Amino acid sequence: MYLITPPRIDLAVFRDVLAAALDAGDVACLQLRLKDAAPDDVKRAVDVLMPVAQAHDVAFILNDDAALAARLGCDGAHLGQTDGDHEGARTLLQDRILGITCHASRHLAMEAGERGADYVAFGAFFPTDTKETVHTAGTDLLEWWSEMMEVPCVAIGGITAGNCAPLVRAGADFLAVVGAVWNHPDGAAAGVRAMNAAIAEAAPG
Repeated sequence: MYLITPPRIDLAVFRDVLAAALDAGDVACLQLRLKDAAPDDVKRAVDVLMPVAQAHDVAFILNDDAALAARLGCDGAHLGQTDGDHEGARTLLQDRILGITCHASRHLAMEAGERGADYVAFGAFFPTDTKETVHTAGTDLLEWWSEMMEVPCVAIGGITAGNCAPLVRAGADFLAVVGAVWNHPDGAAAGVRAMNAAIAEAAPG
């Protein structure tokens, strides 16, 4: 599971919520995604949350800004198609993680792989309230990528414990989750457990 922070967080409360969520199950990455936050607020969030993630052996990824990710010592950055120079980000991050959003495009994904991305992200697969859905992807894209390419792929967009099985079976290496964890009626830890159980049930073999 690839966990993305809620769009707005209260650090005083969220730190403990995050720790409980990461205690609850298997999470590979945590992406800090604060789209409208000022740089100082992003830095403050990194300072508070990155140690929590890293204490749980969870890679801490900063959204949108490779230079800031490198400067703050993050484990990597996730970039959209308009978030700067991808080749330059690869050089800047060196041995850190670089992920690139590729929407529903095979061409963009192949370009990202050629530029040294450590993973590509496809979506949205389902309706989502987290951001406006401009691109819609299908499971055929995951099947094609997993058969043809070695670079891991992340599926994103409205993914829940109830709808994730086809994505797992189609070859998604990671599932990016927001609301299914943070908005779970029994709390974020229960959301992580539910997602882990659904992924395990759907996994081949």
